[in-house]
Amino acid sequence: MAAVDRFSLLYREISRSCSFYVEALAIVGAWYTVRKCVSLALDTYSALRLHVIPKLIGEIDLVKKYGKWAVVTGSTDGIGKAYAEELAKHGVNIILVSRNKDKLEAVSRSISETYKVETDFIVADFSKGRELYPAIKEALKDRDIGILVNNVGIFYAYADYFTNLSEDILWDLIHVNIASATMMTHIVLPGMVKKKKGAIVNVSSAVYCHPTPMLTVYGASKSYLDYFSRSLHYEYASKGIFVQSLTPFVTTTKMLAFSSTLSKKWIFFPTAEEYASHAVSTLGLSIRTTGCWKHAIQLTLGECLPEWMWVWFALCLNRILRKQALAAKAK
Repeated sequence: MAAVDRFSLLYREISRSCSFYVEALAIVGAWYTVRKCVSLALDTYSALRLHVIPKLIGEIDLVKKYGKWAVVTGSTDGIGKAYAEELAKHGVNIILVSRNKDKLEAVSRSISETYKVETDFIVADFSKGRELYPAIKEALKDRDIGILVNNVGIFYAYADYFTNLSEDILWDLIHVNIASATMMTHIVLPGMVKKKKGAIVNVSSAVYCHPTPMLTVYGASKSYLDYFSRSLHYEYASKGIFVQSLTPFVTTTKMLAFSSTLSKKWIFFPTAEEYASHAVSTLGLSIRTTGCWKHAIQLTLGECLPEWMWVWFALCLNRILRKQALAAKAK
């Protein structure tokens, strides 16, 4: 009995001396729980504000908010074409900029007839470098440009190792993915600043969230657009200019034709039309967004992964895609 009494007394003494630490840990735990709950509530509100509420409250008058005309580069296929059509649905006149004159004429005519807006087009091959920008500047000088969508971009023929890429491909990636958005913005932005309103949308990519091997230069070019967009927004927000970095994951477009896996219809791979419908509704609400709730879920999961896991998965996937592309090329 004496031993039991001594143990009971010792236990009470230890409990009494540790009570402060227990209370401190309880406070820390409560603070952490509240912090996580607040973070979850804010994330939920942000998701609803971007992807649900705009669809419920109806269309925004983009012409009144930004201006009569929108310039969309890379606009004869995929996201660019779908985005141009979505803007036309809102009554915005469209100037298409792309390299294929026949496609430009067809898309321009289709948008004009379908949505009853004015359209125009500029033939421009952005891989040619700086020589084409004076002509573009001249063509746009008398227009009330309210929205610029820098969508034009090129991808690798298939995922590949850096040293396998030709110098021509590397220069094309720089000219088309980086220089085009920079120079088009430099041409259009002064007019927006003068009238104190305008929006610039740069189509980046969700690969910015972690390094993606075998898409190294493509990923780097899209990371440039993301940084450029966000910095430019803070630089010109006080002058009434909204700049958005649009960071999509995979959409079912011709750019993915090299892969039988990615070309299939998946529930989280929206069509270009579905993607553009959601993306336009985020204009003016978020300076960096995936543009679509399906992609927002993917980005959240991707950002939760440690970098080594993302890199390992990307490397495995891109090796498979490269093998598929080479096999298809050999047929």
